[in-house]
Amino acid sequence: MFRTVELPFWLLLLILGFAAVTFASHFLFPSVRWFFRKRAERALARLNARLDRPIEWFKLARRQDMITRLAYDPKVLEAVADHAREAGLPAEVAFEEGRRYAREIVPAFSATLYFGFAIRLARWLSRGLYRVRIGKVDAALGQIDPQATVIFVMNHRSNMDYVLITWLVANRAAISYAVGEWARVWPLSRLIRAMGAYFIRRGSRNPLYRRVLARYVQMATAEGTTQAIFPEGGLSLDGRVGAAKMGLLSYIVSGWEPSGRDVVFVPVGLAYDRVLEDRILTEAAGTGERRFRGKPLAMLRFSVRVLWKILRRRFPGFGTAAAGFGPPLSLRRFMADHPDAPTEALGARLMGEIEKVVPVLPVPLVAAALTSQPPTREALTEAAAALSLRLADRGAVLKLAPQGMEATLAEGLAPLVARGLLTPELQVTPGSEGVLAFYAAPVLQRLAGG
Repeated sequence: MFRTVELPFWLLLLILGFAAVTFASHFLFPSVRWFFRKRAERALARLNARLDRPIEWFKLARRQDMITRLAYDPKVLEAVADHAREAGLPAEVAFEEGRRYAREIVPAFSATLYFGFAIRLARWLSRGLYRVRIGKVDAALGQIDPQATVIFVMNHRSNMDYVLITWLVANRAAISYAVGEWARVWPLSRLIRAMGAYFIRRGSRNPLYRRVLARYVQMATAEGTTQAIFPEGGLSLDGRVGAAKMGLLSYIVSGWEPSGRDVVFVPVGLAYDRVLEDRILTEAAGTGERRFRGKPLAMLRFSVRVLWKILRRRFPGFGTAAAGFGPPLSLRRFMADHPDAPTEALGARLMGEIEKVVPVLPVPLVAAALTSQPPTREALTEAAAALSLRLADRGAVLKLAPQGMEATLAEGLAPLVARGLLTPELQVTPGSEGVLAFYAAPVLQRLAGG
């Protein structure tokens, strides 16, 4: 028993290595995990104390646990059985397909990444690129039941929408977004998933996928997860606030239980003096296709040029970016007042409220004034002033230069001339008509809508 045993040196190293791993996994790692978990829980408690709407435990659950919970949800299992029967597949194969969809959809929220990195990045980008003017977000959220699920519903002007709204409500809630397939590119997909976003296949006709997605949205809503959705389903090609598509809205309404927590929709209107994708969007509107064919090298050169100007403090900015907040709409109250109304009625109501609070900015105002073809700068000033008065009478959200109409005209006219969309003599350059109409559209829509 106490005799000397000779071993090869490599075998001794292997035994010692296994012993070290065993010691670490049974004694060291649990203690370290417990230490960091306690620190994380204390940090989360401090964070929730300053948020108007604390982070829900549903969002903080381990991703693998949420995937399992979604995959074994009774309604998902029912969908799997229906899919297996209709497609003639073995139950195991259909279940694995449903589980794959669950793994694709479920996010992996990280409070550290969201509040430590994403919020700072969103603030830096928003302030670095734009002059930000916002509405009264506190007035929009202050009267909402703390137990209600809040869902921000917004028009979709630009991919900057995600950045802007994330920053604007940073001190109030952590938002979960539905993002399209454009974001499913590694490593961007991991970053977006860690910020609480969930991926959706907007054009998918697969019934099993749609039912798994519907169930996830319903579970998140029932658990109180603060969300942000774009009911239009994609970026506006013509600059107007479009009609709502019923996908996510129908999932929310069909899964809502009157005995459960209320769902409160907060309309948000977003506007920019410069939409970074404006030419891509207007070209897509001209062809009638939503297949945006951006040029990666051109976009990279543009980004590097802007970043270099920002670092040298020679970047004039892209003008104003603004958000307006409308009155919250309770789903419980809406259903009580309209018990037989279809989901389409709710969608139309929400899009109408969004249209009312889309801010009017200098560039869109000048673009709208140019539709009357004023011959001189003085005539343009008079046309813009007349438009602003009409808009004010209709209760529009005006986010113009506080120094007055002359300053507003300068803010709106200079970028159009600098980009070559307009000559100094107020003549529209050939090929720029679509871009100018794109910026004028929300102002003209607000005037027509009343």
